[in-house]
Amino acid sequence: MKYSSDEESDLLTILVKLFPQSSRSTLRKMLTSGRVIVDGKICNRAKHEVVVGTNIEILDKVKAAEESPSPRAQYTGPKIDIIFEDESILVVLKPEGMLSIATNKLETDTLHSRCVDYVQFSGERNWCHIVHRLDRDTSGVMVFAKNKQHKETLQQQFAERSVQRTYHALVEGRPEKNSGTVSSWLAEDKHLHVRKVSSTYQGAKKAITHWDVEDSDDHVSLIRITIDTGKRHQIRMAMKDLGCPVVGDELHESTANPLNRVCLHATALEFLHPQSDDLVRFTSKVPFTGPESQR
Repeated sequence: MKYSSDEESDLLTILVKLFPQSSRSTLRKMLTSGRVIVDGKICNRAKHEVVVGTNIEILDKVKAAEESPSPRAQYTGPKIDIIFEDESILVVLKPEGMLSIATNKLETDTLHSRCVDYVQFSGERNWCHIVHRLDRDTSGVMVFAKNKQHKETLQQQFAERSVQRTYHALVEGRPEKNSGTVSSWLAEDKHLHVRKVSSTYQGAKKAITHWDVEDSDDHVSLIRITIDTGKRHQIRMAMKDLGCPVVGDELHESTANPLNRVCLHATALEFLHPQSDDLVRFTSKVPFTGPESQR
């Protein structure tokens, strides 16, 4: 498809006009995958200035891959599982057992360090900013910002509790009810150990965890969880309070670990895109099996 612009605008706005049925996220993917040619050169900047007479060509996916392999395809550094990427954000799948970011022990291999390596493959001055974290033993969807402004925009959404965070946990036993909310006060010490405290305890932080049973048998249950707050070990302690610790979570009284992992996964993350202000949602399948296959 070829198009000659008859107006002055930015490139993303032109693409919205050309593809009214496509979401802005889809159009951003079109840009980052090298499918948009502007005056004979590949352009992946959504805010690229378009003037009257600018020639725009949209390549099909196969031709784009042949003419301009994406940085993702050429990257050979430490492995990261990319769910989505554009000029503003990088959404990745965090593996269980990996730190989100280094602690004061200055660990060298973290998800953050791998994402920084990845974006700097395309330019030494590029950077990935940490927006939120998942516990070391938790896997799932995480978002990183590619500049400080977008980092602050996203962190503000987390602070205002407007980000929708969904998790799934495989737990021992079955809760007495089908759904509920665990509200508690938590505190962590300098060694990052977390415990329940009273609301008046110095450093106490409120933790609100909503849950509902998706599947269960006499031995285990698959629980869908959303959180209003994001405190260290919040979900794991909430499941312990229900009398149903997360499978594999020996720290919080789990007695079984058949999958050799803590069975807690961040399955979805929904927020306003920091550049477009569009509502975006990124998901991941539950990596561990439910009750049916545990029998």
